Amino acid sequence: LSKKYTFPAPQGRRPPPPARSPPRLLPPHAASSGDSMTIACGFSRFLSTTRVHSSTNRVLSLWFASCPCSSASASACASEPPEIAGDPDTVREGRAEIFADKSNSVFFNKAQVNNRDLSIAVLRWFVLKRQEEHDAQLKGRRADIPPEQHADGLDPATTGSEDTALRKESSLKAPKVLEALAASGLRAIRYALEVDGIGEVIALDNNEVAIESCKRNIYHNGILASSKVVPHLADARIYMLTHPKEFDVVDLDPYGSPAAFLDSAVQCVADGGILMCSATDMAVLAGGNAEVCFSKYGSYPVRGKYRHEMALRILLACMESHAIRHKRYIVPVISVHMDFYIRVFVRIFTSASTVKSSPLKFSHVYQCVGCNSFHLQNVGRINSKDKRNIPLPNFCPTVPQECSECGGKFVMGGPIWSDPIHDRDWATSILSNIRATSGLYEAYAKISAILTSVSEELPNAPLFVSLHSICATLKCTNPTMVMFHSAIRNAGYQISGSHADPLALKTDAPMSVIWDIMRCWV
Repeated sequence: LSKKYTFPAPQGRRPPPPARSPPRLLPPHAASSGDSMTIACGFSRFLSTTRVHSSTNRVLSLWFASCPCSSASASACASEPPEIAGDPDTVREGRAEIFADKSNSVFFNKAQVNNRDLSIAVLRWFVLKRQEEHDAQLKGRRADIPPEQHADGLDPATTGSEDTALRKESSLKAPKVLEALAASGLRAIRYALEVDGIGEVIALDNNEVAIESCKRNIYHNGILASSKVVPHLADARIYMLTHPKEFDVVDLDPYGSPAAFLDSAVQCVADGGILMCSATDMAVLAGGNAEVCFSKYGSYPVRGKYRHEMALRILLACMESHAIRHKRYIVPVISVHMDFYIRVFVRIFTSASTVKSSPLKFSHVYQCVGCNSFHLQNVGRINSKDKRNIPLPNFCPTVPQECSECGGKFVMGGPIWSDPIHDRDWATSILSNIRATSGLYEAYAKISAILTSVSEELPNAPLFVSLHSICATLKCTNPTMVMFHSAIRNAGYQISGSHADPLALKTDAPMSVIWDIMRCWV
C-alpha cells in the first residue's frame, strides 16, 4: 500500500531518508468517537487517491471483518463499500473516475463526453439562473408588503402568516437531480462533483448489474460523491410517475429513442425545472423511416438538407404534446445536434391558459420534390377580431398544387416545433462561463464552437436552405457565402448560419426572393 519513491544517490556521509510506513487502516470501533470522522475521511481519501490492487481487497476484508455491524446488520452500516474484484482499469473524465467494465455489461459511451460537458455547463448556469429568479420573485413579494410589516427585525408570532411564509421561502433549497438512466453512474457523479450548489442526485437504473457498478463508482469517488449520489434500482417510467414535480433537473439519455419516457418525465419536473433529453435514433428522426418516426413521435420527417434541425423540432414538438396533456408547456433553452445524436434542454412550467396557445407553436412543412423549396403552415391562427386571442384552426394551405418555381409537387411533413429552439441570452451566458473556466471541460473546443454558432442563429427562422443544394438544382457554380449574405441583407432580410450544417443559410426571406437572387447570379 505504500508508495515507492526514487531518491538520488547520497552524497558524502549523508544518511539515506527513512522509509515511509504504510498507512494504518483501523476498524471504526478501534477509535474514539472524536476520531471516527477523521478515520472515515482518511479512508475515503485513501481509496480516491490510491490504485486498487488485489492486496487491497484482503485489507478491506480484514477491516470490515472486525466491524461489529458486519455480522448481523451489515446492511445498516452506511460506510460499507461494495466489493471490488480483481484489478480493474479506471476511466477518468472531469473530476470523476469510474472502473472500466471490460465485459461491456454496463453501457458506457466515451464519445459522449461532449454531451456530458455541455450538460454540466447548462446545469451550472441553471443553478445560478434559478437563484436569480428566486431572489427577484422574493423581492417582488416583499415590495407588496408595507414597510412596517416586513419580517426583518420583527417577531414571527406578531407579523402574520404571510410574513412567516416569506421567511420560509427566503432560503432556496438546492436543486434535486434525477438521472433516469444511470448505467455506470458517471454522469451523476460528475454532476455531484463539478456543479456547485447541486443537491441530491438520484442515479436510477433498471439493471441490477448497472446499479452494482454505480455503487462501486460512487464509493470510489470519495465522500462528496457518496454524500450526494444515491443509486436506486427501479423502472424509470414508474419512478417518475410516482414522483410528480419532485425534481428540479431530470436527465434522459437513453440508448435510442426517449419517446417511451417523455410522458412521465414532463410530469416529474418541478415548475421552472429543466428537462435534458437526448435522442440517438437519427435514422428515424432524419427521415430514414418515416412511418417509425410517426409512430414514436407523432410527426412525419422530410428528407431535406435541414433534416437534423427538423429532428430537433420533431423532438420538441413531441415533448410539448406530452406536456400540454397535463396543463404544462415547455420553453426550449438550448437545442443542438452533435456527432450522431441530438440533445435538447427545455424548461417546464404549468399554466392552463398558456397551454391553449400551443397550436401556434406547431407547423406543417411543404417541400417541393423538384427544387427543394419549402414552406411552413401554422396549425393554429389568431382571430384578430377576438380580443381573447384564443387560437383557431388555420385555413387551407397557402401553397398551390404545383411549385411556382419549378412546377414540381409538394410533400407534407410535420407537425414540427416552429417556435425558437434556443434562448440567445442563455446561450451567450453559458458560452461566457465556459470560456472563463475552459480548463474544466475536456470537450471545450467542441462545445464552445457549437454554443458560438447557436448564439448567432436567427431565432425566428425555422429550418434553412443549403447553398450547394440550390446551385446543384441550377447546375451553376456557387457564389461565395459573403456574396449571398450581402444579397439577402441588401434585399432587407436577415440571414445567419446554423450549427447543424456549415453550409446552411437561415433566413426570414421567402423562397421566391432566394430564387430571384440565384437567377441574377446565373
